[in-house]
Amino acid sequence: MNQPPTGLLAPEAALHRLADQLADRFTGVFARETVDRYVFESYTALARTSRVQTHLTALTGRFATDRLTALAQAKGVLAKPVPEVLFVCVQNAGRSQMAAALLAHHGAGRVHVRSAGSQPGDEIDPAVVAAMAEVGLDLATEYPKPLTDDVVRAADVVVTMGCGDSCPVYPGKRYADWAVRDPAGLSVGEVRSIRADIDSRVQALLADLAPAPVPS
Repeated sequence: MNQPPTGLLAPEAALHRLADQLADRFTGVFARETVDRYVFESYTALARTSRVQTHLTALTGRFATDRLTALAQAKGVLAKPVPEVLFVCVQNAGRSQMAAALLAHHGAGRVHVRSAGSQPGDEIDPAVVAAMAEVGLDLATEYPKPLTDDVVRAADVVVTMGCGDSCPVYPGKRYADWAVRDPAGLSVGEVRSIRADIDSRVQALLADLAPAPVPS
C-alpha cells in the first residue's frame, strides 16, 4: 500500500479512512491499490501548492473523487450522461475557475465541468472571487487543482487559456484555445471585463454543445 511522503501534514490515519470510503464508493470499478494511490498522490499534489493546510484532507477527498470518476469515465466504466468540458489555465486561480463556474451555471446540468492548472497556484485570486460573487457565483470554496491525465482523458472538450503546450493532446477530443487576459494582479473592476469576455465565450460554447431545449 502506498504511504504518504514524509512531512505531510495530514495524519496517515485520515488518509486511510478516506481511502476506505472511496474504495467502498468505487467497489467493482477500481482495485483498492488504485484508490490508495490516487488518495495519496492527490494529497501530495495539493500539499505542494495549497496555502490553507488545515482543510487538505477534505480537499483531497474532493480531488481524488473527481480524478477517480474521470478515470472511470475515460475507461468507459462510468457513463457520461452529458458532455464533459475541461478548462485549463496556468494557475487554475482565475480564468479557468471563472469559465468553469459560468458554464456550470448557464449549463444547469446540460454539461459537466472541470478545471485545472498546468502550474496551480496556492489560492483563488481574491479579485476573481469578488467579481464572481457580484453575479451570484461563489468561488470561496474552490481551490486550484493540478492538471492530471485522467481529467484530460475524460473530457470531450478541452479549453486552454494561456497554458501553451502543457496540456496533453489525445485524438478524438475537441480543443480550443481562448485568448483571455490573465486576471492576476488586477483590480475587481478590471476582472469584470474579463468575466464578461469569458461569459460570452462560455455561452457560445454551451449553445454549440448542449442547446437549451425548445419550449413545447
